[in-house]
Parts: sequence; C-alpha cells; structure tokens
Amino acid sequence: MALIITDECINCDVCEPECPNGAISPGEEIYIIDPDLCTECVGHFDEPQCQQVCPVDCIPLDPAHKESQDELMDKYHIITEALGN
Repeated sequence: MALIITDECINCDVCEPECPNGAISPGEEIYIIDPDLCTECVGHFDEPQCQQVCPVDCIPLDPAHKESQDELMDKYHIITEALGN
C-alpha cells in the first residue's frame, strides 16, 4: 500500500526530505503523497521514513492503494530505473 498524510498534518516539513522517491510534496493545505511514487521505502529502508519522523503520527497506510511487498519492490525498480539510479 502507499501511505497517505491525514488532516492531522501540522506542516512541520520533516517528512518531505526523508522520502527517497520524492513522493511527498506540499499540497494546498497539508503535505500529500503521490501513490504512484510511494513504495513505503521498500528497496531503500526497512521502515517508511516519513512515518518514522512524523511528530504527530499522521501517515498511515492508504487503504485505497493496496499493494503487496512484491508490487512495491517492482515499483521501486521502475522508479530507480527511470531516475537512472
């Protein structure tokens, strides 16, 4: 699953630089996560880094974007190849 940032977000700016895929960006009111770029840090880290640094714990799994570990790893490979990494 991709992650989602809920309305509890306080716009503290700590999550965006932690995302290795660049999936987090400022939205109109709160930060948003692009589900096409979010791999839950699979391929990079053991745990989603945004969840680890969020001081208000407002980044749960997004039930609208269910993906298996294999699908997340496939997405990681596609993203890293597109970025030339």
